[in-house]
Amino acid sequence: AYRWNLVVVLGAIIGGYIAVNFLSDGSTIALNSQTVADLSQLGFVNAGETLLPAEIYAWDNVLTVKGMAILIIAGFLVGFGTRYAGGCTSGHAITGLSNLQWPSLVAVVGFFIGGLIMTHFLLPIIFGQ
Repeated sequence: AYRWNLVVVLGAIIGGYIAVNFLSDGSTIALNSQTVADLSQLGFVNAGETLLPAEIYAWDNVLTVKGMAILIIAGFLVGFGTRYAGGCTSGHAITGLSNLQWPSLVAVVGFFIGGLIMTHFLLPIIFGQ
């Protein structure tokens, strides 16, 4: 009855593999120079050169107390936020706003404020020197 879920997951994995290995040209990410400077100041060595910064996603960093705490807390917050908001960020922003849904507007504004708080206050605390 729920086999379609496994097909979606398998398709996402296969699609991601094909995209990275056969459809990517290997070019760097076009980040603003100020963003690169800010990330470098926080200790991100290859800011703008890789999709997944090693400072977060390398096994050496993931398998630390800090790395595990970041992933577990982030996963919990994403799951809680999705449930609490009644949908995901994309669903509210694309479908909800296009249908002029008041709860979606409130949710999207909340997502944006949360992103600003994370970027300007929490990220420097987590990765600050």
